Parts: sequence; structure tokens; C-alpha cells
Amino acid sequence: MKALISVFDKTGIEELGNRLAGAGFELISTGGTHRSLSDAGVPVRQVSDVTGSPEILEGRVKTLHPVIHGGLLARRDSADHMAELDSHNIGTIDVVVVNLYPFVETISQPDVTLDDALENIDVGGPTMLRAAAKNYPSVAVVVDPTDYGWVADALAGDGLDQDQRRGLATKAFQHVAVYDAAVAEYLASGHTCDDEMPQQVTIGLERVSSLRYGENPHQKGALYVPASGGSGGLARARQLHGRELSFNNLMDADAAWRTVSDYDDAAVCVIKHANPCGLASRDNLAEAYQLAYDGDPVSAFGGIVGFNRNVTAEAAEAMGPVFYEVVVAPGYDGDALEILQRKRNLRILSVDAALPSGGATDYDVRPLSGGMLVQTPDVIEEDAGQWETATERKPSATELADLAFAWKAVKHIKSNAIAFVKDRQLVGMGAGQPNRVVSVHLSQRAAGEKAPGCVLASDAFFPFPDNIELAAEAGITAIVQPGGSIRDDEVIAAANTAGIAMVFTGVRHFRH
Repeated sequence: MKALISVFDKTGIEELGNRLAGAGFELISTGGTHRSLSDAGVPVRQVSDVTGSPEILEGRVKTLHPVIHGGLLARRDSADHMAELDSHNIGTIDVVVVNLYPFVETISQPDVTLDDALENIDVGGPTMLRAAAKNYPSVAVVVDPTDYGWVADALAGDGLDQDQRRGLATKAFQHVAVYDAAVAEYLASGHTCDDEMPQQVTIGLERVSSLRYGENPHQKGALYVPASGGSGGLARARQLHGRELSFNNLMDADAAWRTVSDYDDAAVCVIKHANPCGLASRDNLAEAYQLAYDGDPVSAFGGIVGFNRNVTAEAAEAMGPVFYEVVVAPGYDGDALEILQRKRNLRILSVDAALPSGGATDYDVRPLSGGMLVQTPDVIEEDAGQWETATERKPSATELADLAFAWKAVKHIKSNAIAFVKDRQLVGMGAGQPNRVVSVHLSQRAAGEKAPGCVLASDAFFPFPDNIELAAEAGITAIVQPGGSIRDDEVIAAANTAGIAMVFTGVRHFRH
């Protein structure tokens, strides 16, 4: 019996080598792995001695040889295969232990060059893994050091059963697929192509944590991150305190982080069921938090709070009277963390300031029955100074500032989305309604006595003037919307009649 061992990560390899040798396996290996085993006193042969061919091209070619791959791929239940091996004096290989060059670790370095990346694309390793996994009924393939112990136990005892072998083969193919996806993503990120979406999208993910369940208790759930390393975002958050995060906690915390990250000025939001129910911007974070909470104090209970600046002790104290599930921020100043940790179950997250950008795993991917919808993220440079004033009255400087704030807010509210804003505070919103009039009505109801003097943002155009008429009744003074309806003239006329200033962005922000 032969075992081929060739690993970059040497974790546990000496003990495994000893155990395989003790179980009667002849070990063959390459380069650094051979040195590690040999230096540990484990009997091992060089692959080049087995193949009769030297390693060439600085080690790029060593296991790519018929003696190796014939020994891996030959079907033991085929008399023709076995006879052919005998005629070429090729022995079978029964165990393959391989892990791959550190491609992801290499490209994660800030000063990595293309040559560095290309040099760390493993060729021989994936080829051996695929060959062994294809022939798993006869060849045990091991890629994960955490499997070494139980595999060694089985091989030293009654052997691996077919279910165990198939499980190891599945893990090997997944390992290679994720590795190849990371390579493809890296190469794609530096490649300029036309405006078409790619013909194929490969997304490799690594599980970082299991969740108690998914969106509901009868669903399974887990958190995954890009195998290519990714570039931050909520999935890479560091939990500093509190109970285990749930699927819904993570979804809402991501909504909070994305919302506040859209603002250059200091901003705080309160999220409930993936929608901002409170949002405000002030230089003083405690004041911004209080205004965000005051936007909808009823909905805030049990919500998630997001900050785009380090949380101050004053802001942490202000949060004290309210029950929240999660707080997410870039960091926590002074005594802020200690103050928040007084709440035993509050989940406290710290997230790198930059949102992910670039790469296949930053696509917006939505499942549908039988397939997936894939789109680029809703990220676009917008300048409020370039918006078109559609009405007779132009918005004042104060109104324009609030319109810009409201326009960012409405992007993060489920369609049909309406936002009422006054002095950089979200005071009412309507989300997820089948028609826009209902969203305007809900925003008015939520804003209550604060509605007069607000500006309004709509994520898509108004199809009828009844929306404008209802907004005018609420006391709205200015509106921002994409424009582009066949009834724009009627909508503009209604705004002019009410004395409302209205601007067109030319951009829509649906969020389904």
C-alpha cells in the first residue's frame, strides 16, 4: 500500500506520517513535505525516485507523471486497468494527502504582484486531488488536517467505508472548486471587459460559523465568507460581546451597516426587519442617536443600531433605556464598550470601515426557483448639484441638503419606498407596499405632527399625481424622485399647484 503526501500546510503531518507508516503504508512525498517527514524520522521516498523523473521547472512539474496518475486513476475492479499498470511497472496509490499553495494568503498581501499570484496557483495539487477523488472507491483523499486523526484510526483498523470515502472525495472536490473560484475571481478583478455581465460567475465560499437556524427555526443556516479573502463588510465583523448572532441579527446588522456607510457625515440608524425606521446625521453622535431613535421609538424596540463613527461613551449612555439586539460600528471610544457591555445579551460588533468592493462575491445574488439572479451592487456616484429641477420653484439650500439625505435613506428602504426627512432626520417612512400611495400615507402617519415642513424622497417615479396631492396634504415642501413617468407633466403640475419644489435624479433605487 502506498500513501502520497504533499502539503503546503504541515500541520499534523509528522504524526500522520508516522501513523500511516505504522499501519504498513509506503510513503512517497515531494520537496518540503519530504524534508519534514524525513527530519522527523518517518520513512519516506521522494516522488522523483518513484517516477524516475526529476522535479523540473523549479518544482512546477514533479507529480504530473503517468506513474503517479496511473496509480491514482486505475480502477481496481478493472482487470484491463490492473494489467496495464503491471505492463508499465506502475504501482497503485491508495491514499492521497494534499493541501494547496497559499493562493488566497498571497493575494491578501498589500504589495502582492501578479507574478506572485501566478506563482502561487497550484497545478499538481488540484490534479492529484481530482484524480484521487474521482477514484474514491479505491483511493482515500484527505485535504483537511482536522480529518487526519480519524482517517488514520480507520486506516489502521478496518479501513474506510464507502460513505466515508465519498465524504472525503466530496470535500476534496469542494476544496478544489473553491480554490479555483478564488483564482478566477482574482484574475477577473484586474481584467477590463465590455459592459456585459460575465457568461459564468464562480463564487467560492468558506463557512466561518454555523447558526442555530436560518430565518425560521425549521431552516438551517450558516455564515460564509469569500474563499478569496473578501474585503471586509459585516461578514467579517468582530463580535466583542453578547449572545450568539442569529441569521436575522446578521441580516439586520448588515442593513444597518450598509445604510450608515452610505453617508460621509456622521450618521446613526435604527433598523427593524431590514428597513431603517430611524436615521439621523449630526456631528454629536449622542444627538444623532437620539434623533434616530425619536424617528420611530415604537419600532426601535428590539432593533439594531448602526453607527458610521466610533461610538462615544455619551452615545452609549443614551442607548441605555432601550432594548436592542445588536449595535454595529467601526469601533468604540473610551468607556463606550464597558457601558454597552452592561447589557449582558447585547451583541456588539466592530466592522472595518470599508465596504466590500470588486470581485465576484460582491455581486448582489438573489435565489429564485431553479436558478439565481445576479446583478452588480446598487452603487453609483450621484451629485445633488446635478439634479434637474422639474418645478417652477427650486429647492432652497436647506431643502436640497435634506433631499440629498433623504435620497440616500430611501435607497435602503424596501420598495415601494418613501422617506419623510426634516433637518437630516428620518421622521417617517413607507416600505414594501404594493402601491406608492400607501407608502406616502404610511410615511405621513409615522411622521405625525412632524410631517409639515418635511421633504420627501421616492425610490422610483410617481405614476400618478395622487401621490403629490397626498404629500401636499401632509405639508411636504420638496420632493426628490427619479422622474421618467409618462405622466411626469401631470405630476409636475400637481407639485406646482401645491408650491412644492421637485427635483429629478434620473436614477432609480428599487430594493426588492
